[in-house]
Amino acid sequence: MFALRILEQHVGCERSQVLAVWLRVKMMFITRASVLLLLAFPAVISEVVTFSKCSEFFFTGKPPEIPGMIKNVRYKTICQKYDGRYRFATLYDTTNRIPVFSAYKVTVDKEIDRPENKWMNEPQLEHPSDEMGMPYENQATDEDFFDNNLNVNRGHLFPSCHSGDEVIAGSTFTYTNIVPQKISFNSGSWNRMERETIKVMSEHCRDKKDNKVLAHVLTGAVPGNNKLNERVNIPSFMWMTFCCYNFNNNKKSLFSKAYWAPNKDEKDDTVTINEITLQELQNNLNKKIKVKYLFDKNCSNRNV
Repeated sequence: MFALRILEQHVGCERSQVLAVWLRVKMMFITRASVLLLLAFPAVISEVVTFSKCSEFFFTGKPPEIPGMIKNVRYKTICQKYDGRYRFATLYDTTNRIPVFSAYKVTVDKEIDRPENKWMNEPQLEHPSDEMGMPYENQATDEDFFDNNLNVNRGHLFPSCHSGDEVIAGSTFTYTNIVPQKISFNSGSWNRMERETIKVMSEHCRDKKDNKVLAHVLTGAVPGNNKLNERVNIPSFMWMTFCCYNFNNNKKSLFSKAYWAPNKDEKDDTVTINEITLQELQNNLNKKIKVKYLFDKNCSNRNV
């Protein structure tokens, strides 16, 4: 108000006109402040494009068939590009501000150490505007997770321990790849399942060309009824499944595993995530969203 009185003294006009000028100046300041805040967050240079650009992360090159979701404007298909190359793919829900799923390849038989990366945002999900507003309206930010009393932290869908190298691991630290996950669940049964599946893939998933590990993985989240910071949906369930070819005695067969677990607090480290079939996972998801298939050919356990 002091600035407003100074403006009145130097501008020979009525108070209503002065107020209009003041509001325009204020809006310009807030807009510029928002831009500076936007630039303060690290950004991953991904591309909000069709999955055909990064089809390598899907089994047989085909993404999950989820009728009514891919063409809905609230859902964005992202080819996650980092350090000049595509690293994985994500279907992202801009309304709930969490990913529906991330798709990636596992090509190693052992986990790597978690890097100390800063969390990144995806600028292409936001619409440039000269009006007042939050710098990231369609995705979570660091501030959403600060000092929360809901016992949640950042839970990867594509975990860094499934990465082939440090660069790929670094690419997973983006808000388009994480959901609010109960801390004890994230570091407990879910973490143990992530690490155990590397061993399973190493044993059963091999590329015939060079006999190296090759599995296509989908990890996703089912939206819940609660929100973090009144903005970011906290999933009720999380799921993971993988599909691969298994070569044994010169026979080629399809192999898959699936996991489904509630996103809730765990009291001790004895909790385990039960393994289910791919069909059971799809049945569970169909109660929430309509899934025609997660993997092409349905990845049933049979010789092909």
